[in-house]
Amino acid sequence: MRMMGKLGGIAIAAAVALGTGSAVAQDKKVRIQMQSNFASTLALLGPNAKYTVAQVNTLSGGSIDMKFFEPGALVPPGQAFDAVSSGALDAAWATPGYWTGKDIAFAVFSTVPFGPGLGEYLAWMKEGGGEKLMQALYAKYNIHAIMCHLIPPEASGWFRKEIKTPEDLKGLKMRFFGLGANVMQNLGVSTQLLQAGEIFQALQLGTIDATEFSMPVMDLSLGFHQVAKFYYFPGWHQQATVGDNTQKKPGFSDLIGRAKWDAWAAMKGKSSDEAMQEYVDLIGSLG
Repeated sequence: MRMMGKLGGIAIAAAVALGTGSAVAQDKKVRIQMQSNFASTLALLGPNAKYTVAQVNTLSGGSIDMKFFEPGALVPPGQAFDAVSSGALDAAWATPGYWTGKDIAFAVFSTVPFGPGLGEYLAWMKEGGGEKLMQALYAKYNIHAIMCHLIPPEASGWFRKEIKTPEDLKGLKMRFFGLGANVMQNLGVSTQLLQAGEIFQALQLGTIDATEFSMPVMDLSLGFHQVAKFYYFPGWHQQATVGDNTQKKPGFSDLIGRAKWDAWAAMKGKSSDEAMQEYVDLIGSLG
């Protein structure tokens, strides 16, 4: 697991995808197209996606050929979950918090307002059953999750106008992530969840009055300071965020998914489940 300070909100959604049978026979490679929800130019999240791609390709000894795609190159970022679940997309670099429209419980594995710090959260995930709960939740959608890496906690956000009292929040329109959005709604804020690449334009056009996204280095990459001049610390809504790797689970009723795993299994001389576990172990070895 690659660590970058406190727990952060990055997920890979990955399903092993193969080319045609003849292509496999020719070069013995598993081909994975991984689309990111974050641009490669975004500090930390972008380079980490490319780091993971490079490590998977290297550590697999050439048997996996994973390629990185920018947001929207294959499917709209907001549709990555459904695309991976159905097998239309091999992989997506994202975060569980983006999928709260499917089940609000995904937020627990992405961010908990005023929640535990890195040590406590990681202990719960690894030793207290949290990771198994996360995997069970993803499994309802035919996806398997693996914890991937960590990033620091976030600031409270960027505002176009100065905030001096809680009353100043009432009526604001704000991009907000996870369970923290529920807190802000109780303070009179109208919240919406926007993808990273959508936020700056929304601020610039006045579609939203404020936003939170991440820590200063990432926010700087997105240019929020050019439009919203008031930046507040400390962050309270995202203290520890689980980064994960999720991959499409092959079921016997899912002929395409099962065919992909069976093809890799045949290539590796293993059962389909063993081939899947080998990939899980490979991702767990990164960093």
